[in-house]
Amino acid sequence: MPTTSPPYTQWLRELQDLKRDQVRQKRALKGPIDADEQGIVPLPEEASEVVEAVSGSGVVVKDQVLKGYEPESNHPSGGFFGPRACGENFRRLLEAHPTYVKPFNSMAGVYMVNFISYRSPGWNPDLDYSHLHADHEFYGILPGIGGVQHFCPDLTIGLELGWGGLLHKVRHYARINPDAEDFYHGLGSVVTGAQGWIQRHADTAESMAEAEPDPDRRDNLETIAATCRRLVTEPPATFREACQWLVFFQAIAKMYNGSGEWGQLDEMLRPYYEADVAEGRLDDEEAVFHLACLLLSETAYIQLGGPEPGGGERTSKLSYLILEAVHRLKTPANIGVRVGEKTPENLLRRSVEILFEDRMGFPKFVADEPLVEGFVRAGWPRELAEARVYSGCHWLAVPGREYGLADMVKIDLALTFRNVLQEMMSDPSAEPSVAELWARYHRHLDRAIAVTAEGIDFQIEHMHEVFPELVLDLFCHGPVERGIDASHGGVEIMNIGVDGSSLATVADSFAALEQRVEHESLVTWQEMWDLLESNWAGPEGERVRRLMRGIPRFGSGDSLADEWAKRISGAFSEKVIGSPTPDGHKMVPGLFTWALAVPFGERLGATPNGRRAGEPVSHGPNPEPGFNAGQPGTPTQMAVAVATVQPGYGNTAPLQLDMDPGVATGPAGVAKVAALLRGHFTLGGTMININIVDRDTILAAADDPAAYPDLIVRITGFSAYFASLSPELRQYVVDRVVAGA
Repeated sequence: MPTTSPPYTQWLRELQDLKRDQVRQKRALKGPIDADEQGIVPLPEEASEVVEAVSGSGVVVKDQVLKGYEPESNHPSGGFFGPRACGENFRRLLEAHPTYVKPFNSMAGVYMVNFISYRSPGWNPDLDYSHLHADHEFYGILPGIGGVQHFCPDLTIGLELGWGGLLHKVRHYARINPDAEDFYHGLGSVVTGAQGWIQRHADTAESMAEAEPDPDRRDNLETIAATCRRLVTEPPATFREACQWLVFFQAIAKMYNGSGEWGQLDEMLRPYYEADVAEGRLDDEEAVFHLACLLLSETAYIQLGGPEPGGGERTSKLSYLILEAVHRLKTPANIGVRVGEKTPENLLRRSVEILFEDRMGFPKFVADEPLVEGFVRAGWPRELAEARVYSGCHWLAVPGREYGLADMVKIDLALTFRNVLQEMMSDPSAEPSVAELWARYHRHLDRAIAVTAEGIDFQIEHMHEVFPELVLDLFCHGPVERGIDASHGGVEIMNIGVDGSSLATVADSFAALEQRVEHESLVTWQEMWDLLESNWAGPEGERVRRLMRGIPRFGSGDSLADEWAKRISGAFSEKVIGSPTPDGHKMVPGLFTWALAVPFGERLGATPNGRRAGEPVSHGPNPEPGFNAGQPGTPTQMAVAVATVQPGYGNTAPLQLDMDPGVATGPAGVAKVAALLRGHFTLGGTMININIVDRDTILAAADDPAAYPDLIVRITGFSAYFASLSPELRQYVVDRVVAGA
């Protein structure tokens, strides 16, 4: 046995080096990735082969295929559908999936297979919804049909039962609900597959320990082996075991359907931490290392602090240790700090310090009171509102009790606007005017939301027959007990998020038409439309484009565009919250575009706000970059503007800020930023994402991304390595930073 503490600092450096190497391998293998930098690592050569495929956009891409995995189809399409087939094929995947053990990592297990790569086709072609396609295209709707996860499990269920207890629970309720035999068979296959995979990690670690000459590393490997062997059947009993259990859960959930998320991590791990410290089994240095290894395994969404039902506050010593682990790790993470009246100032201050010191776009900040009050306004009890936790790019959920499809369902307000404008200009009986355009737009919003509601019902009716939420079902209240998948009503709350995208593009367009065409008569409706159709061609087109662009835009304050933004958001939000689906499911409005500002813009023609065809649309509820008469808007302007357009029903409309590192110099600077955060939330804001990068660095990285392999930027709800993004999304980030930082 080693006689001194393990060299955690050295091991952490080795883990960081390994992470950088894995990121380079993924980049070389798969090319640009415009999404979270996740914990997936490349398959070893002996367990994989590289194949080429044509993506949906027609680009030839490479990917790895796991050797030894052969799914069994139950459909003429070659796909597999339903709980029995999905569970059995996932068990086969786990049986073929390699183990992952490193002597300098206290946690074993990662995922090496993306769930999309082992399922094809993803939707059962027998379940046809082509009758909705034309409206989906007209309104730019992402319907959520076929969408998975995007809600929050209650992992205390698994931590308390362990995999052995989960299997016993599944078998118990299978006897009670014999009509759901296929569902329970699928659940059982997931659990036994997980147990076998964990057992193989124990065997791998034991074999490695026998050959390891370094005593510290050998001791670590022996502990991994013993931990894994115990977790095959037993629930975790110590802090390290609880962290290891979470690593295995997350890898399994990600492999199954990209799901997971840890939610209120500080509160989940607190009992284990406090018990181990009281018994003298754990000190803070070791706890931070285990947390760093946990966070390295996946960029899962995590909340620190926040309300406790009944009026308490969940911040604890562990909240600070998780922040410290993130600070030392310095790789992408999705930590959200909940900010409310009872949030300790020390937690908020330390979070801001880390944000600016590390310059990696995290932690982010999540409002307390506005989100709680909004959820109550949407019709839910306060105790449920206070139980919701941050669990995704921009969403919260009641762990294990709320199915929301958050971030999956979107209506592109800008594409809707452009098509409605074209409809008006093509109608010989119409007298073009802003009033006529708004009346038509208002009616079309009704139709867009009705079509979206039809798609939501279709998803809820059929998703359980296609690809049920078998992994997350195990960690929800209701599905196992009732024999009903979470996507089919197995949980008590069906609360479907519907996002509006591209708000500022539409608000600025309405305002430009009202000011330049109607108030000032500087261009006629037909002249304006002809120039839009020509994409502002020629000197006259450029002159008018600049004219339309030069109005006071959304974010400048007390402008026509600010009023239009509030009007559009208000109309959208009231229509969504007031329109349950035909089957009676509640829809809740949000404003969010994710990383889709570029692709949404690519499909959109020129718009009256002076935007050229193909250029990015505005992001979520944010003003467009350069909104302040072509100059960077102040953070206060941004914070006030975004607060005024919040939907107000418990879903977020996140504020995106790009700040220079010099903004928070010293304690006074940190205090100013903390005051800005609290000020935005006091005004009704719900979430803040902050990117910390200076203009010179982002421009240099744009010229030579490979020279900045460690530059991490916050895109929207997630952070990623700048060099791993597509050239189009890199340019979008650069333009946003240059215009706004």
